[in-house]
Amino acid sequence: MMDKDNLHNIHSLPLLEETNENMPEFGGGLPIIKYWANHTLSPEGPKLWKTLLHKSACLSCAWGTGGQKGGFTNEEGEKLQRCMKSVEAISAEIKPPVPSHFFEQHSINELQKLTSLEADGLGRLSFPVILRQGKSHYERISWDEIYEIALSAFRKTPERVASYSSGRSSNEAAFLLQLMMRSLGSNNLADCSDLCHAPSTFALNQMFGSGTSMVSLADLKQSDCVVLIGSNAPANHPRLINELIQLRDRGGKIIVINPLIEIGLVKFASPAYPIKSLLKGSEIASHYIQPIPGSDVAVFLGIQKALIEKDLVNYEFLQQYTEGWLAIIEQVRSLNWEIILQTCGISREEIEIAAEMIGTSQRVVFAWAMGITQQANGVDNVFSIANTALLTGNVGKLGAGTMPIRGHSNVQGFGSMGVTVHQLKQEMQSALEKLLGRSLSRVKGYNAHTLIEAADAGKVDTLLCLGGNLYAASPNSTQIKRALGNIETIIYLATKPNLGHFNGLASKNTIIIPVFNRFENPHKTTVESGNNFVRLNDQGKTHLKDADLIPEVEFLTELAHRIHGEYPVNWRKLQDTKYIRQLIAQTVPGYENLATIDQTKEEFTISDRILTAPLFKTPSGKAYMFITPLPDLTLPVAKDLGIPDGTKGVIVTLMTGRSYAQHNTVVYQIEDKFRGMPHRNCILMNRSDVESASLREHQRVTVQGNVGKLENVEIIYGAMRPGSALMFYPEVNVIFKPQIEERSGTPAYKRVPAFVYPEN
Repeated sequence: MMDKDNLHNIHSLPLLEETNENMPEFGGGLPIIKYWANHTLSPEGPKLWKTLLHKSACLSCAWGTGGQKGGFTNEEGEKLQRCMKSVEAISAEIKPPVPSHFFEQHSINELQKLTSLEADGLGRLSFPVILRQGKSHYERISWDEIYEIALSAFRKTPERVASYSSGRSSNEAAFLLQLMMRSLGSNNLADCSDLCHAPSTFALNQMFGSGTSMVSLADLKQSDCVVLIGSNAPANHPRLINELIQLRDRGGKIIVINPLIEIGLVKFASPAYPIKSLLKGSEIASHYIQPIPGSDVAVFLGIQKALIEKDLVNYEFLQQYTEGWLAIIEQVRSLNWEIILQTCGISREEIEIAAEMIGTSQRVVFAWAMGITQQANGVDNVFSIANTALLTGNVGKLGAGTMPIRGHSNVQGFGSMGVTVHQLKQEMQSALEKLLGRSLSRVKGYNAHTLIEAADAGKVDTLLCLGGNLYAASPNSTQIKRALGNIETIIYLATKPNLGHFNGLASKNTIIIPVFNRFENPHKTTVESGNNFVRLNDQGKTHLKDADLIPEVEFLTELAHRIHGEYPVNWRKLQDTKYIRQLIAQTVPGYENLATIDQTKEEFTISDRILTAPLFKTPSGKAYMFITPLPDLTLPVAKDLGIPDGTKGVIVTLMTGRSYAQHNTVVYQIEDKFRGMPHRNCILMNRSDVESASLREHQRVTVQGNVGKLENVEIIYGAMRPGSALMFYPEVNVIFKPQIEERSGTPAYKRVPAFVYPEN
């Protein structure tokens, strides 16, 4: 356990004492070095090092490194910037192929029993397969038949054809996907971002006219305060932790807002700093706040109220650069402290400390992840954070601003390429309409949530999945399985098997097409980081022998050619990705430099997104501020979840999350060492909640949600806020149908009412 004497500079961490004996002293450290050594010095080591040094962007999070500056180098030219997440992702991609007779020997019923870890461990997909209606086994399929089935499937009416995608792929493939779909007249371009940062994109577009981070890596290095909300960066974005360590070293402050004390956000030992950090660890949080899950609006309204009372509001900035600020001030002044504190569950002192840190700092970055967006009021959460940034003048200047922390490595690039169901930027819409020679369809497309609802109602015939795992990423596993089973044809483009390939099965034809990953693609491609930096990936070569793989761009262009002929472009010419980049440069605002990147190899930051001056792409040129109502956080009673009267147990607000060794739905290890959780069928709870229900640590319990339950779940003590708990997805998805953030369509994964009771 951590020495409590080391926490003298962190306010309000009493719950750290209530955790379990398996928690490490700090995050990171020598276990990471050991992990690197085990992999890089193993028989797979030469392939791993070759990939690590390849000039392509990291496969993992949107904070990854790589590209033309080299495999270990970030956009600022700093070296040694690879993390354990990179090694995990690469190790999974350089596995041997799935054996040629595997699918003949294992029925779909057998495959449906696999866990995510087991499915990923099968190896690389190296030949296309199909599961036909009424058959029990996947079988190999020819490319001619694939195109024949796909062509028939895409000749359905546009509203019955859909796609789903993830940030694993390239900008070039994303642009082709949306162009093919819009050429059909379909806007059904669901994407994994619908399930994560869609509230950020929606809210920031409304406020600033741009839905991405306004903070670059260079900006972050100039900040003197970071407010980190709803993020487990040590596990999911380790490179960001290096920047926070540097900030603390230069005397800056870090405010962490999270219902769970993540040990890596208290102290982290970074291998990037072997002398000052690796052995003893570096302090991260200056101030740690643990609110009730879903109460972030109340937290920021409280901070805003304290800023007003302490005369730390920048009224000159508000008058000159914002609209709607008077209504915000009036709302905050009208709220009494009692209702704010009751809603968020933290003390006025904790809020005032945070307000003082923010209001007295010169350059503040507000950063957040899924804990903010995966809420029923996720858009309001983002509004409240950005309102706070504007009230203090921390927008539109060097070293300050709003910074959504994107997950997958190119999820933001997909949005830039037009893979979205929301209104396109006017410049891009006009360019596409000129290319198509007609107006784009005005029929609202399906996002990930409405796609499942439509499929469940029998309104979708064809689904093309460009990466991703829609089945495992979605809540209410029973519904998603049923909904996908209503679709006639599903085509998966993937590098490895996942749970969706075995559980997300179409009614007639389910096809899995094996594709090259980023570092082995025979074509140059590009991706976009979460801080708007565009990287160029060199060509590569796969380690798989005699594999029947296809580049995504080649499959998409050939399918589009068979569907559209040469309308509106010569699709087969676009199999050379340099011509796709020319088309992107002419179509996507900010991507003009892509026209010359093949010659210059000059990677770039997208123009007009990083704000170092308060000039906004809104009609008035000012930032718009929005009133944020306090959320209703009423919990159901046990009876509402189908629990018989008199059953002993406890209602908790369950947060679903990833373990330390997990990327999206892909699980690399069953334990979570940072939280002291030995396996995945655990629930992390506060000791007081466990004891109040006459339960005990390590007891096996049932966890009941509103549509299902999980049994034999082990209780683990954790530094949770009382009344809240955490379980791992995708396994926990089976128990709940969540509330939906209506403006963005994002499910509230981070506030799931559940009842915990002892096994019978």
